[in-house]
Amino acid sequence: MARVVFMGTPEFAVPALKAINARFRIVLVVTQPDRPRGRGQKTAPTAVKEAALAMGLPVLQPKSLRGEEFMDKLISSRPDFLVAAAFGRILPGHVLRVPTVAAVNIHASLLPRYRGAAPIHRAVLNGDKETGITIMHMDEGMDTGDIICRQSIPIGPDDTTGKIHDVLKELGAGLVVAALQALLEGSAPRIKQDHNLATPAPPLAAGEEEIDWAAPADAVHNLVRGMNPWPGAYTYFRGNRLKIWLGRPADTLGYQPGPAGTVIAAGADGIRVATGRGDYLITELQPPGRRAMTAAEYLCGNTVVPGEVLGGRCAHGSA
Repeated sequence: MARVVFMGTPEFAVPALKAINARFRIVLVVTQPDRPRGRGQKTAPTAVKEAALAMGLPVLQPKSLRGEEFMDKLISSRPDFLVAAAFGRILPGHVLRVPTVAAVNIHASLLPRYRGAAPIHRAVLNGDKETGITIMHMDEGMDTGDIICRQSIPIGPDDTTGKIHDVLKELGAGLVVAALQALLEGSAPRIKQDHNLATPAPPLAAGEEEIDWAAPADAVHNLVRGMNPWPGAYTYFRGNRLKIWLGRPADTLGYQPGPAGTVIAAGADGIRVATGRGDYLITELQPPGRRAMTAAEYLCGNTVVPGEVLGGRCAHGSA
């Protein structure tokens, strides 16, 4: 049975860990060190560590991939494959050369589109109609290795990053098992990427989740669903930060109510806001220090008056 070293960190990697363990022999799991997480900033294990320990697999959490202890463990594991899934670091060449068959990566985009750390976010934020999984040979570049196989899925107009993430993590699990089997049988293709078609998927930058109401309603919608469930799109209302979790573009009411961000109407269906082109209907939001709720629930205890303006720390009052 083929021996596998698995390297992964977040929840995205867990289905692949389980699927590989069911078909092959995982001899070592490598994940990031425990770090403070959540509101209380308590030190917590990674999702991969939790799953691996529950499965009785050995876990290693090196601070460096160049340390002697890590390399000794890796080499002594005698892996046929090294499989990475959202590990969180680019693997150096001396690590990639250890497996006897291949070092492969599960990447959540249709490479060469969206090389980098946030491929799912970027696909939704940009309003793409499809994305997918690529299983690729790893090299020392940023997602530049040869492709073994790819599979696409559609992105619906209201799909969130969270929904696409959950579909892709299961798709990646099945696809990587098939790829490993094909590599063992010598039937796996090896397709060069067209680097001229490469696009980046950098990590989200601070403040990128703030809604620009001067953008078209479609762009606002892409931002809201692209930032759901993390980190959450936000705007300012009466000087307080207000998270916007769900909404949709809405037909304009046919008149210009004032500057972008102006509330047009507020009622049972949501809070309608003017954008740079068209209207946007907020249907789920979260006030500071409170749970997420529907716009209708929010309006039960908060009066929102047409003419008030969202956006900017000082935005308040009539337009």
